[in-house]
Amino acid sequence: MQYEVNTPREYLDKLENDWRKEKLLMVRKMLKKHGPDLIEGIEYKMLSFRYNDKTIFNLNAQRAYVSLYIGTINKVDNARELLKNFDKGKGCIRIKKNVEIQETGLEEFIKQTIDLWKKGGDTDC
Repeated sequence: MQYEVNTPREYLDKLENDWRKEKLLMVRKMLKKHGPDLIEGIEYKMLSFRYNDKTIFNLNAQRAYVSLYIGTINKVDNARELLKNFDKGKGCIRIKKNVEIQETGLEEFIKQTIDLWKKGGDTDC
């Protein structure tokens, strides 16, 4: 879903209070925990998380899932195993209602992605 917003706070305020907001907030908390120096903003009408002027993640609530966009998933070591519980595309992780995030490897994947960028690597397409 797309919202006409200018700040992360406005984006979060626009979200409906349902399972999508709950899951989006869980992922956002992981991003902030492992990337406290990431700059949160709005890009393409969704949340964005930047490091050194490069967007690493975009996060968005869709109608049937929450999307975490990262560029190319397979650039992160062990991504296939860490994300085995998710429907995913080349650069998108789709977090559906029935997935228990805390029982997956998503947090480790986020941590490894941030570490990769901090070491000079990237997940660009």
